[in-house]
Amino acid sequence: MSSLKANLHNSDTYINRELSLLEFHKRVLAQAADVDHPLLERLNFLKIFSSNLDEFFEIRVAGLMKQLDLKMLTTAPDSIPNEIILQEISDKAHRAVETQYDILNQQILPQLQQHGIRFIQYHDILERHKDWIKNYFSKQIQPVVTPISLDPAHPFPRLVNKSLNFIVSLEGKDAFGRHIDLAIVPAPRSLPRVVRLPDELCPTGEQHYILLSAMIQYHVNDLFPGMTATGCYQFRVTRNADLTLNADVDDLAVALKDELSSRRFGRAVRLEVDENCPEKLNHYLLQQFNLSEQELYRIQGPVNLTRLPSSFDIEALRFKPFQPVMPKVLRQQDLMFEVLKREDVLLHHPFDSFQPVVNLLREAAKDPHVLAIKQTLYRSGPDSEIVQALIEAARNGKEVTAVIELRARFDEESNIIVANLLQEAGAVVVYGIVGYKTHAKMILIVRREGENLRRYVHLGTGNYHAGNAKMYTDYGLFTTHDEIAEDVHKIFQELTGMGRMAKLKKLLHAPFTLHDQLLKYIQYETQAALAGEKAHIIIKVNALTEPELISALYTASQAGVKVDLIIRSICCLRPQVKGLSENITVRSIVGRYLEHTRVYYFYHQGEEKLYCASADWMARNLFSRVESCFPIENKKLKKQIIEDGLFNYLKDNKRAWQLDEHDQWTLLEPQENQDVFIAQQYLLDQKLKKVK
Repeated sequence: MSSLKANLHNSDTYINRELSLLEFHKRVLAQAADVDHPLLERLNFLKIFSSNLDEFFEIRVAGLMKQLDLKMLTTAPDSIPNEIILQEISDKAHRAVETQYDILNQQILPQLQQHGIRFIQYHDILERHKDWIKNYFSKQIQPVVTPISLDPAHPFPRLVNKSLNFIVSLEGKDAFGRHIDLAIVPAPRSLPRVVRLPDELCPTGEQHYILLSAMIQYHVNDLFPGMTATGCYQFRVTRNADLTLNADVDDLAVALKDELSSRRFGRAVRLEVDENCPEKLNHYLLQQFNLSEQELYRIQGPVNLTRLPSSFDIEALRFKPFQPVMPKVLRQQDLMFEVLKREDVLLHHPFDSFQPVVNLLREAAKDPHVLAIKQTLYRSGPDSEIVQALIEAARNGKEVTAVIELRARFDEESNIIVANLLQEAGAVVVYGIVGYKTHAKMILIVRREGENLRRYVHLGTGNYHAGNAKMYTDYGLFTTHDEIAEDVHKIFQELTGMGRMAKLKKLLHAPFTLHDQLLKYIQYETQAALAGEKAHIIIKVNALTEPELISALYTASQAGVKVDLIIRSICCLRPQVKGLSENITVRSIVGRYLEHTRVYYFYHQGEEKLYCASADWMARNLFSRVESCFPIENKKLKKQIIEDGLFNYLKDNKRAWQLDEHDQWTLLEPQENQDVFIAQQYLLDQKLKKVK
């Protein structure tokens, strides 16, 4: 074993978290350029990248800028000063945005036109469009638009986060004889950003859409009677959207509502402007938002690509449709309760249907023998079948307890609505623990069977959200195992009763036992390798940032442990460094579905310890959240997860990116005489075979 000791406060051993996250967003962007994907799916990837980048600036960049404003020194383990990280982010993000619009303008839009789909921008307006646009503008847009002149009586307005706006340069006098040089035109959020043109204005069989920005720019003079608009340029400001709550609030829901209003007007962190906007106006806008040239992004198209429609009914331009499969054991007419009495059931979404989770709650809501239902909710909208089943159960007299995490980022308002609906139905609603987000995914149903009570449990790696279950890969386990059910019961008691830390028999849970036990498992493999025995660790998570775990993995690698990491997004560990991490490989799978499973595998001298969890290997998950980590002990289910959820992904040679010691991600390609293997496609094909 090498004597090299990893100093984690060093960029040689710890990759910067923000830069690693930005690299993931670039891997998503690469999907938009991948000609192997259908055209409309490429447009979707472009929109996902745009949405991801928005959140990256709203949260991650905003946090760095806040630290810089407060003159705080970096506390990141890489020890790189914040101003250097911000500069590198700016350089990389500018190049990525340039690539994004190049893909849009040079590839996707021209190819969509070949299929009869066209987006009309300002420079695309034709003579035959003008009368319709004029009529639409006068009747639908002008009545709700409020132009704001900029003068001593009208200072620069407060503009909402990510809203579409226009800066207009003017000549002439207004109705009061004043010379007004500039005005701001906010685009009302109530107006659609894209409008379909009537079929009679389009060639036969084609669909043409005009951007709201194009119509406002074309008729901007109508907003300033008697004056002349000499220029009209779209822009959008991105603001700090992170929320800060004090630990001593009296009512979390009320405090959160107050904080949400401030999200719309947080500190500006990025300015996007039309590429044709004159430098003088760019400089003026930067001054208004207290930003520098580093935060200015010149845009060659719509400033918010997420608002572009992509749900066109052209099957050839989409992924081949796939209907999630109902596991064979659940295709019978038996009630879920009868099946689960006989055996544990594993679901692998989106390949397996999410419907069994809904069915179990629906049955529980109606079943006269069910006494109580307890569930955690992290991201579930008010229209969710899950929420409706809980409401029905409460109205039917069941003891329903919902632990709702109000602070699930960007779902806060929706979760407040869900909480109110459940309370009105008679459910007990708990908001978790201030200072600790409840991120565990658990359902506990208590049912009277004869003289006894039986507990039915569902544990998952993903949210109770049917939409997510069609797009995210996740595992869900149904079981009636007594010790697991008792552990879940104790965690719910922790969340609602605020008693002492529960002593669990099977589950690991954060912020209490999970981190320590993971270190012990890594150390066990390390000792096995030092003794000359086989040692292997496979970890599949969304992100790896926690310094102690990274240090332990470095030590394991130096001892000779084979470490395979499948990390979707952020990875701060530096693999393949001689003397430090030669036995560690890191790969990221980016494809049709968002990889979201959290699976931990330790060879453990042939015993093969296998866990699924709600937690990533990040400090926030391990120390600041309530997380559940559950063992897979059924031999059949364990084999299924190891083969399908781990080794399957280690074989991918088409959608896998590999990280090297220089922080560079490289897309793998099949070797000569090697067949193409795509992990997600393999799982789709396997499910279809089982159905047939």
